Amino acid sequence: MAAAGALAKHEQILVLDPPTDLKFKGPFTDVVTTNLKLRNPSDRKVCFKVKTTAPRRYCVRPNSGIIDPGSSVIVSVMLQPFDYDPNEKSKHKFMVQTIYAPPNISDMEAVWKEAKPDELMDSKLRCVFEMPNENDKLNDIDASKSAPVLNTSKQDGPMPKPHSVSLNDTETRKLVEECKRLQAEVMKLSDENRHLRDEGLRLRKVAHSDKSGTPTALALRDNGSNSLPSLLVVIAAIFIGFFLGKFIL
Repeated sequence: MAAAGALAKHEQILVLDPPTDLKFKGPFTDVVTTNLKLRNPSDRKVCFKVKTTAPRRYCVRPNSGIIDPGSSVIVSVMLQPFDYDPNEKSKHKFMVQTIYAPPNISDMEAVWKEAKPDELMDSKLRCVFEMPNENDKLNDIDASKSAPVLNTSKQDGPMPKPHSVSLNDTETRKLVEECKRLQAEVMKLSDENRHLRDEGLRLRKVAHSDKSGTPTALALRDNGSNSLPSLLVVIAAIFIGFFLGKFIL
């Protein structure tokens, strides 16, 4: 009976999350990290230490420490890259070992060396390797697509950009209206120029039947000289419309 009592251990005082399994989700071509939360619900300080059966395969930060009453600690467990075999089951295990902290702590190693077996508390966890299925991959892709939109809306919120954007839109709208007006003027001038050209052709035909110097020939020369400024105006208007179109686009 005395021996049985000496071997009896206290129940683990810390609350572990997750309580039994450490899950690592692949692919395992890079470091895969999972978190273990240790919560101390007691009114005493608790020392903890995290051990593993495969120390070369994992990096644990922090692997030991002290948790104050009512506090929690997040332990990051990092699995190193390896060639994953789905037919091979993981035999790796972790153990969280704890002990109530003595009143005065000067050397943590000495605390663990001097601890009696019946003062130690421990919890065991097994490692589980999982490969993402097709649904998880699709969810990750959808999340990556929607994330930039959410980030953009958050960034645009506090910044005073809408005023400058609306001002640019107003200027652009004015330029577009001005360009349309100039294009309408160009079309009008083009019609006038076409009318003058047709009139010139008609007068030219009449001039062939009349002698040089007659009033009809003089009228032809006058109409021809009048059509030249109109043609220059049309060319200038087309150039202005082309320049504004390039500026807007």
